Amino acid sequence: MDVIEPGGQGRSERVHRLGRRPPAAEREWGSITGRPGFGEVLRGHRRAARLTLERLAEASGVSARTLSDMERGRSKGPQHRTVTALADALSLDGEARAELVELARDGRLRDHWTRPSGLCELPRSVADFTGHAAELAWMGDLLHAESSPGVGVVGLITGSAGLGKTTFAVRAAHSVRASFPDGVLFLDLFGMSQQPLGAGDALRFLLRALGVTDQHVPGDIQERASLYRSLLRDKRVLVLLDNAASEEQVRPLLSGGGASRTLITTRRLLAGLEGVRRLVLGPLPAPESLELLTGILGERAASDEESALARLAELCGGLPLALRIIANRLVSRPEWDAAELAARLANEERRLEQFTAGDLKIANAFGMSYEQLADSARRLFRRLAVTPGRDFDAALTAVAGGVPIEDAWDALDDLVDLGLLQDSSAGRYRFHDLVRLFARERLQEEEPPGGREAVTERVTPWLLRMATMSGRWFEPGYGIPDRADPGLSVPSSEEEADGWLRVNADNWLGAMRAAADGGRHSLVLDCAESMHWFSERWVHSPHWHEVFTLGAESAAALGDLEQQATQLNYLAWVHSVPPADPQAMLRYAAEALELAAQGGAKAQIAWSHEYTAGALLLLGRADEAIPLSLRAAETFKALGDMDSYVQTLANVANCLRDEGRYAEALRQFRTALALMDGEASGMTPSVATHSRPFALIRIGQCLGHLGRRGEAITTLSEGIALLDTLQVSDFRHAGALETLAVLLSEEGRTGESRRTYALAARVFEAIGDAQAGNRCHALASAAP
Repeated sequence: MDVIEPGGQGRSERVHRLGRRPPAAEREWGSITGRPGFGEVLRGHRRAARLTLERLAEASGVSARTLSDMERGRSKGPQHRTVTALADALSLDGEARAELVELARDGRLRDHWTRPSGLCELPRSVADFTGHAAELAWMGDLLHAESSPGVGVVGLITGSAGLGKTTFAVRAAHSVRASFPDGVLFLDLFGMSQQPLGAGDALRFLLRALGVTDQHVPGDIQERASLYRSLLRDKRVLVLLDNAASEEQVRPLLSGGGASRTLITTRRLLAGLEGVRRLVLGPLPAPESLELLTGILGERAASDEESALARLAELCGGLPLALRIIANRLVSRPEWDAAELAARLANEERRLEQFTAGDLKIANAFGMSYEQLADSARRLFRRLAVTPGRDFDAALTAVAGGVPIEDAWDALDDLVDLGLLQDSSAGRYRFHDLVRLFARERLQEEEPPGGREAVTERVTPWLLRMATMSGRWFEPGYGIPDRADPGLSVPSSEEEADGWLRVNADNWLGAMRAAADGGRHSLVLDCAESMHWFSERWVHSPHWHEVFTLGAESAAALGDLEQQATQLNYLAWVHSVPPADPQAMLRYAAEALELAAQGGAKAQIAWSHEYTAGALLLLGRADEAIPLSLRAAETFKALGDMDSYVQTLANVANCLRDEGRYAEALRQFRTALALMDGEASGMTPSVATHSRPFALIRIGQCLGHLGRRGEAITTLSEGIALLDTLQVSDFRHAGALETLAVLLSEEGRTGESRRTYALAARVFEAIGDAQAGNRCHALASAAP
């Protein structure tokens, strides 16, 4: 569609907003940039080589018609392979070849966003615009915002590629158009182009749109900006500056006060702009993603299963551009099935290439941001694709990039600024899923195979050594880990080690998988073994089954029967955590017993007995469990392992309690507690400290069963307080709180009981036990 501009003195110009431009537009752009266009340069090289269009077509394999379109400016940005074929046919090398390639790339960028001129008319909105209700309300607030004298109201919309910033801004501008009787102007600043529109040229376009004739547009940029501000001061105009490149580009385009408003969209943060109102556009939530997808599909959506469409929406990661591409592919191919396309997208190796529909390609959107980076930042960006987890910090970034951490910080700032990474206040960074695939594609294409392997070889061992050293903070036999490794920033306290292991769990577990696949079994086994004591602090983590399975498999590969039995016993423990699986416990403990017996590993034989006893107790067979726990206790005592001995005594007491033998259980628990408190007992102090609150909780429960509620409440409260000090919050903590709430209620202390039920509910919910959480919530709010 063409838009006709009424010129200042009866003069008119045609502005092609969509599709192709006439050659005049190519010449106008050349006059603005001072550079000839691709077609002009190509024609010059062809004539210098004394070739006709037909002869060049024959030599290059590019059709004569296509060549004609290029030279006439109808095709300004041919694909790279086409340009390479032409350069080969024309025998171009060096600067001449590089110039032709660069002009074609710039032409492709200009084709993506048509150069503005004339009226700067607002583009059409899309009929299927979806969501962003809160963001549209922000636009309403911007409209009615008051400005300080001489300070114009400016809204800045930022966000990464594919989020639909322009679509949103255009929709918002249309929605408030009636409030701007003097006009709504749109200007694309081409911020992602190799040559963004200069501020002076932008002012010329805007001044012309405001009715200033060419001969009255000042030559000096400061004079243009002054005239522009003076024209806006007494008007009510909305100016939408799309795709800004920098603060320097947009500062001269801002109004100086009055009723006019300026709206800017940009991938960059433009942190240097003062006094602007910022809106960060994020991915669409799942319901709105599905709504947009089905809205574009229209009637077609009724023929596809909702689950398949929901899966497609999920794979698009909330990016409107990705959703539009997928919907357009389905609409244009009625014979396709949504479930089939979802299956194609499930393949990560080929997912990115599926996000293509005609001239829409998600990789191109990311590529424009990528092209803005310095070489060092591009290299770091693509190397970050090897990080196994969903997020990472600057230390891991430095390892992946092979750079000092100061350089990593600088590159991360650039990547966040361009929307290629998302950051958080915790100092962690993450890719959008599709951007990670783009980074992986760049890594495959731009790094030699040896370079890719070198990145993995740096990242995997570093993560495993960091995880192992952090895990050993919690092992009684290690104490403070050795800090001799200069490549590691070893945590300086248990708190730091705990935090590092939790936030990096996906990374070090991914490194364990990679190391196992690569046959680095010693690294894997060391890491798995170092997690044993830490796992007791984070019992509800979903990672432990895989961690200890990898440990057992690596021990088997190394032929280490004792360690294989150890890891299998850890797996038995994993299945004791609610929701427990006693049958799995029995299987793993039996495997561990067989291997431990073969290897003569007495401690692991005892542990297999102990975990078998624990499984039997869960199955309600306490009478069978007691002899096994007593046998394990005898073995541990004979080995001088008082830590394990006390644990088995506690399990014997658990069996007695479950049989209703509360007085006997109470005596047994108190015997165990006395050993924990006795300095000469031989227990490791840290193990005793960690075990003491659980013994107190069990003693309190037994006292409650014996009707000694006052003592039970005091003892339970003491045990719970110790757990709070240790920052332990798991199923045992939740159960203790619920028991305490029951006892408080029975004592008539209703207010305290309700508060304790509420605490129990929060812990149950945090560990994923919704049923218990709802039960405690109901009791916390029950009528007296």
